[in-house]
Amino acid sequence: MKTFLQPLTAREEREYLRQYKEGDREARNVLISRNMRLVAHVIKKYQNSGYETEDLLSVGTIGLIKAVDSYNMEKGSRLATYAARCVENEVLMLFRAGKKFSKEVSIYDPIGTDKDGETVSLMDILEMEGKEAVEQVILKEDVRKLYEAYEQNLKDTEKTVIRLRYGLFGSKEHTQREIAGQLGISRSYVSRLEKRAVEKLREEFQRDGYTA
Repeated sequence: MKTFLQPLTAREEREYLRQYKEGDREARNVLISRNMRLVAHVIKKYQNSGYETEDLLSVGTIGLIKAVDSYNMEKGSRLATYAARCVENEVLMLFRAGKKFSKEVSIYDPIGTDKDGETVSLMDILEMEGKEAVEQVILKEDVRKLYEAYEQNLKDTEKTVIRLRYGLFGSKEHTQREIAGQLGISRSYVSRLEKRAVEKLREEFQRDGYTA
């Protein structure tokens, strides 16, 4: 397990939260980095789950990032209390998905070198670039979840309609009329299939704590 920075005191936490609320990106980075020890603590009990520690740490860190972004000081509880729930929820989502987290978004994997020849990880980029980079990590996780929900919750005809309608898996986007012609069904039936499939995907996201 990696060595992480000491957590913030209650006073420090309030100050950095105030700064972040006022738009200070560096304050946001501090809140994330100084709560990484919490992530490590939460995932400890899952180390015999069959998943690599780095995978669990990566998934847990995404939960922490989401917690920092959505935390509301006015609700009274400490950030750590709220973040622990978010981290655990993210790990449990991984278990429900039944597959290992993609190494593409492991924030500790080396992704290149800097001008001095030092190895640079995704965490280094997050710390340098702030919110925009973090949002890319979260987006990748959302896309992963979308494709899992597509595979696990839709019937074959619904999959075909959604794949053609939205250009999934590299296919071209089609109109409902074009899909109707390909499948030999009415455009109104395509519309109903699309609506039903989209609702299934939305329900799956909301069940796992997403807002899509």
